[in-house]
Parts: sequence; C-alpha cells; structure tokens
Amino acid sequence: MTDVVVVGAGIVGAACAYYAAAAGLSVAVVDRGPLAGGTTSGGEGNILLSDKEPGPELDLALRSNKLWRELDIGPIELEPKGGLMVAATPAGMSTVDELAAGQRRAGVEVIAVPDPTECEPRLRPDLAGGAYYPQDLQVQPMLATARLLRAAPRLTVHYGQEVTGIDLSHGRVAAVRTAARRIPTGAVVNAAGVWAGEVARFAGISLPIAPRRGFVLVTEPLPPLVRHKVYAADYVANVASGAAELQTSAVVEGTPAGTILIGASRERVGFDRTFALPVLRRLAAQAVELFPFLAGIRLLRAYRGFRPYSPDHLPVIGADPRVPGLFHACGHEGAGIGLAPATGELIARELAGKPAGLDPAPFRPERFT
Repeated sequence: MTDVVVVGAGIVGAACAYYAAAAGLSVAVVDRGPLAGGTTSGGEGNILLSDKEPGPELDLALRSNKLWRELDIGPIELEPKGGLMVAATPAGMSTVDELAAGQRRAGVEVIAVPDPTECEPRLRPDLAGGAYYPQDLQVQPMLATARLLRAAPRLTVHYGQEVTGIDLSHGRVAAVRTAARRIPTGAVVNAAGVWAGEVARFAGISLPIAPRRGFVLVTEPLPPLVRHKVYAADYVANVASGAAELQTSAVVEGTPAGTILIGASRERVGFDRTFALPVLRRLAAQAVELFPFLAGIRLLRAYRGFRPYSPDHLPVIGADPRVPGLFHACGHEGAGIGLAPATGELIARELAGKPAGLDPAPFRPERFT
C-alpha cells in the first residue's frame, strides 16, 4: 500500500512528491512519458512575481519564491537575474506604476526605472520607463524536476506508464491502474498538467483544464548581452486574458549558455502541435522592436509547449470533496515552474492534516461545480 500516488512527473508533480515524502509519506510517481516530458520541458524556467496581480496567485508566488531560495537539492541553475518590465508609452507606464503599487503593498520589492537602458543598455532608447523586480528568478526546469525527485525519500517513479483508471471503493480512492500495474493507495494527486481533466474523469470528476499553446525562439550563443528577463508591459495583460485567439508580447532573456530566449505567445488551439511560422515571425519582430540589435542575430531553433489553462487563471490545488482521497495540483498555465514548491507544500500539508499556511480557498477544485 502506497500512501500517495502522484500522476505526472513534471515540475508540479515532482514538488508534490518531494514535499509529501518529506512529510513522511510513501510516494509513487507515475507518468506516461519521461521525466518532465510535458509542459515543463517547454518552459523557460521562470519564477516570477512581476507578472502577478495582487491577490491569491501573488500570495502563492511569494511563498514559492521563498521556498525556491531555501531548497537544498543540489545545483539547479537557479539565477537571481531579476525582471525588468518596460513600457513604450506614457499610458503603458501608468499601467506599470499602478500594478507595481499594488504589488508593493503585497510585499513585492519593485524599483522604479525611469530609464530602462540603465539596466539594459541595448534596449531601444525611447522607452517611457520601466519597473525592476529583483526577486524574479530563473531555474533550469528539467534539472530542478530531476533534483526534486532524486532528493525525495521513500519515493518510487514509474516512467512510460500511462494511467488507465482510478479504482474507487465505497466512493473513495482505492488504487491507480496503469497498463503495467495496479498501485493500491488512499490518495491520488492529479498533477497531469494539460491532461489533468482526463485524469479527473477517471474518478468521475469534471475539471475544466485546457491546453494553451506557446512558442519560444532560441538564438545562437552570444556574449552576455541581455542580463535580465525583459518584457513589455502588455505581457501581464496577455497572461490574464481568457481570449482563445493568438496573443503575443515581447519577452527576451539571456541564458547561462549564451543563447537568448524570445517569447511569448498564447493561443487555445487544442493539442495542435503545428509550427506556425506567422507566430514565430511576430515574436521575432516584437523582440527586435524592443532590442534592435537582435535584427542581426541568427535563430538556432524554436520550440512550443502547452500550458494548462484554467478558466479563472488560478491553479487548482487541494482535496476534491466529490471523491475522498483525490487531490489536484494543476491549472497553473505558464506559472507552474514558479508556483511548484508552494503547490507541493499545500498538497503535502493537506495530506498530512496540517494547517495550510496560506488561504487555500481560492484554489479549491469545487469552485468549478
């Protein structure tokens, strides 16, 4: 009998497994693919406070930011690079100032930057201003996922085993079934990312999680030319939008390897994995508008991934009262890497019957019923 089965070996599932095991529970992780083979592998590794509006998600992000800094699991390429939000117009700068004021009241450190080129000399010189967020971090997401699972005691991992069912006994969770085995357990954590709705249906539950596709461009290796995560002010509005059609905003950041990552796009097109050339061109044009020097830089490649979209833009975290023993940790969209530790801590505390530490009510699964 395993205390907890976590479905999903991405960053969120790994964090749930790590904190549950640290609480003394025996844990099995099951994934139909390899380690971090879904959304995690298509992410940039962002651990952001800057793109969160004041409210429950920012509270969760503040807790998670602290936990990322405290984790002792070995090297994970954790970079305190900071984030720089810039505005092209006075109206855009007014929006940035309003957002920053609310974030400061919530406990975020924000520094006004009248001239963004003082932080990033290669930015276009006519920007209206910006805001610097020194607490923003970046991590290597696949490495962090592996380190979390390796550091967890009393843990087994089953890769390449798709979940085919969740057995119930007298209405509560009794086991997880895969094509290869049946794992008796009293608790299942649904951390299946964009497939979380499918896993929920195995227990007879409806969960409105949908894929939201995004692309990232990768340049040739360069000397350190972009030192922070830099993005246009409209990025925050795109993150918060529920629109299904394509939305793009300039996001540019360097990596330790010398490549520069360029995003970000969002669109709900199901699981369509087509490489959409018009989207890539639009991302490249917006990046060049922000950093003119990029016009002469070659691209090595582009990749895409699917973010697990939740209709109210809040993750689904906690016990599902409709099926005792079923827990959810999904729906983080593009913030899963940043919010993973706090999500894992919330799940582990609830599994162990301990106080949550922050208000879990906004993330409850039953809010969609």
